[in-house]
Amino acid sequence: MFVLAELKDTIRIAPDQFHLKLVEAIRDEINRKLANKVLLNLGLCIALKDIVSLKDSIILPGDGASHTEVLFRYIVFRPTIGSILTGKIRSCSREGVHVTLGFFDDILIPPSALQHPSRFEEAEQAWVWEYPLEDGAKHDLFMDIGEPIKFRVSREIFEESSPIGPPKTDAQQASTSAAASAAVASSQQTEVKTPYRIVAAINESGLGVLSWWDQQNQGAEEGDENEDEDNIEYENDEDGEGAYEE
Repeated sequence: MFVLAELKDTIRIAPDQFHLKLVEAIRDEINRKLANKVLLNLGLCIALKDIVSLKDSIILPGDGASHTEVLFRYIVFRPTIGSILTGKIRSCSREGVHVTLGFFDDILIPPSALQHPSRFEEAEQAWVWEYPLEDGAKHDLFMDIGEPIKFRVSREIFEESSPIGPPKTDAQQASTSAAASAAVASSQQTEVKTPYRIVAAINESGLGVLSWWDQQNQGAEEGDENEDEDNIEYENDEDGEGAYEE
C-alpha cells in the first residue's frame, strides 16, 4: 500500500529560515511542498522518510534565498493492482460505492464490480446486495455509510490537473451578465479533475461489507454447536440417575 520513492529536487530556503539547521529547514520545506500532494504517475505523498544526499547550497543573483539540490526518499501511497484493502463507505450514488481510507477518499466501486445482483435504493441512497437464500428467496444486505468494507484494487487512474485560472476581479464580474457568469462558473467546475483515483471491486467471496461475513460465520458456528448437541445422548444408569454420553 505504501512505497518509498526516491526523488530529487532543488529546495529553496528563505532567509528567515537561516537560523535553523540546514537539514531541518530542508525537511520542513520538503514536507510543506509535497505532503498530501499527488505526483503524476507516482501516488499520494505522505511524509518524508530520509534525506539521501545534499549538494552545495547556492544563492542566485537577485535572490537572497539559498538553493540546494537534494536527493531524498518519500513515503507514497500507491497500492498495487490486485491488493486487498479495508476502508469505510463514504457515500453511495448511482455511480457506485464511494470508499474512504481516512486519508484518501477517491476510491470508487462501480456497479459492475459490486456483488451480483445488486440494486440502488434511491430513498436510502444505498446499494443493496440481493443475497440469494436456499429456498429461492432473497435477503437484502445494505451497504450503509460508515460500514467497514473490504475491497480489491482493480485499477488506478492518474489525470494531470492544471489551474483553471485566477478568479475574476469585481470590475470584470460587473461587466459580464449573470448568465455569462453562471456559464463560466459551471465550465470551471467541470474542468476540475481528480489527480489520482482508485477503482475497486468487491464481486468475489470474502469481499464487501465486513458485517456480512461476520453474520455468516456466526451462523456457521451456531450450526456446529447445534450439531454437537444433537450428538449427545441421554441415558439412565441403574440408580435411575441420568448420565450424558457422547
